[in-house]
Amino acid sequence: MTTRLLVTGAAGFIGSTYVRRLLADRSDLHITVLDRLTYAGNRANLDLAHPALDLVEGDICDTALVDRLVADADQIVHFAAESHVDRSIAGSAEFVRTNVLGTHTLLDAALRHDTDRFVHVSTDEVYGSIDEGSWPESDPLRPNSPYSASKASSDLLALACHRTHGLDVRVTRCSNNYGPYQHPEKVIPLFVTNLLDGGRVPLYGDGRNVRDWLHVEDHCAAIECVRNHGSAGEIYNIGGGTEMSNRELTALLLEACGTDWDSVEYVTDRKGHDLRYSVDWSKIATLGYAPSHDFRKGLAETVDWYRDNRAWWEPTKYRTPA
Repeated sequence: MTTRLLVTGAAGFIGSTYVRRLLADRSDLHITVLDRLTYAGNRANLDLAHPALDLVEGDICDTALVDRLVADADQIVHFAAESHVDRSIAGSAEFVRTNVLGTHTLLDAALRHDTDRFVHVSTDEVYGSIDEGSWPESDPLRPNSPYSASKASSDLLALACHRTHGLDVRVTRCSNNYGPYQHPEKVIPLFVTNLLDGGRVPLYGDGRNVRDWLHVEDHCAAIECVRNHGSAGEIYNIGGGTEMSNRELTALLLEACGTDWDSVEYVTDRKGHDLRYSVDWSKIATLGYAPSHDFRKGLAETVDWYRDNRAWWEPTKYRTPA
């Protein structure tokens, strides 16, 4: 029997990787992608000729459109979000609109149509910053940016729909993703594409901020693990197992692109910049998840992908709004 899957935001980096993976591995799914095709969405990320895939250009805040699509879906995997922290600091309204109101629109439709399953894809940034150790899923939320606050709000709305109405909601919170098809506003593709063009890269503050790095393919495997084997009302942290300071990451990228620290420009630190993120992902490990990508190898392959795919990232990079 075919499962009808509605995937929001899947013309973007992580969502498109997830859809490509499903279409390659599964023959029992029909996928409808709902994407507004903002600057971060790209039709070229999807195989639009695939018979099991439909792309609908539209807004998750469009109640009538969302209602129609949810009525035809068995399950929802919700990626759609404004996700760039710097943009949220410059102006948070669109983050509240998309991440909070858009999620609310989807949840309302899922309740009306008794959707079988709703996987809500979130971020480790909702926890705030941690000096040592790692966050379990039970830790309180202490978001520090407008972006992370909007995602924390959407998490709470989704979980409330489970607790109040019994909707099968499963929340995932991932660490920093990397890999092919990531928009060049994000740190790894920004640095790589700047360096490939002989430019300089901006390093915030002293570069001591630490992140855990997760290959996008591992993230998508974890989401599938939660969709298929997770439990209603549960939260699952997804980690990559490689903690690294931004300075250490910069050194690896400089080496991979054949340049040195003369290509680095130190810039004023981001407002409210979280020092360290680290999630305890032992819970999802009990479902069978483990990251399979070695970070250094995965990073080298990612640099090679950007080197070989200028036709993808050059128009993507230069159509980014100011």
